[in-house]
Amino acid sequence: MTLPIIFILFLGFLYLGSSAVDVKGHVSWNDVCRGKFLPSSAVASLTIQYPGYNQLGHSRVVLDNDKHSGGILKDGSFVIPNVPSGTYLLSVISHDYQFEQMRVDVKDSISFEEPVVEIRPYVLGTPMSPASTILLPYPIKLSARQRFNYFVPRDSFNIMGMLKSPMILMMVFAGALVLGMPYLMKNMDPESLAEFKREQAKMSHAQSALQSGDFKSGLSALMTAASGQDQASSQPPRVQTATKSKGKSRRR
Repeated sequence: MTLPIIFILFLGFLYLGSSAVDVKGHVSWNDVCRGKFLPSSAVASLTIQYPGYNQLGHSRVVLDNDKHSGGILKDGSFVIPNVPSGTYLLSVISHDYQFEQMRVDVKDSISFEEPVVEIRPYVLGTPMSPASTILLPYPIKLSARQRFNYFVPRDSFNIMGMLKSPMILMMVFAGALVLGMPYLMKNMDPESLAEFKREQAKMSHAQSALQSGDFKSGLSALMTAASGQDQASSQPPRVQTATKSKGKSRRR
């Protein structure tokens, strides 16, 4: 009885071992990540040269956010070991370079053969299913799309940028108002100037009361100033009547 059970367990272990596969691939060097070529004299003294690895640095190929991973070797090859059947998103973790992402489907074979690996393109932000009808060659071929630029230039002095700031605009408006107020007061008639001074005195009194903590008198002063402005705006102008009366007296 024990011999058939052991044989069945052995077959089960073989089936479980055959359901996992090593996903293999290679990084192709291109114009984005090609490294610095050595001069001919230096190359002659070396047996093997890896033009892109020195520029790429330490990078890893991962499936589903590091659920399965494998390092990139100096010749650009990588192996992700013991990947069970399923659907995965392949991406490259690199400090300086951006690589394309791919969909990896590991399917169980009918017999005890090695599972089938299918590679399909993937666009970032799109759903994983349904799968694309385009099949890419296996082993996987990856290449760098672009290099990350971490350098941020320092902002230089810009006058137009300063003028766009609300605080600078308020300061400019306040300065123009302070400079232009004496000219406006010179062109005002005596009656309007006296009324303006009275309103200014009421506002200064209200501000001083509020600053000293006497909120009651400060609010009453503000209300009085507001009511005085409303009455002044509702009354007809006196300057024109006075000029008319003067003209009548001169005619007489």
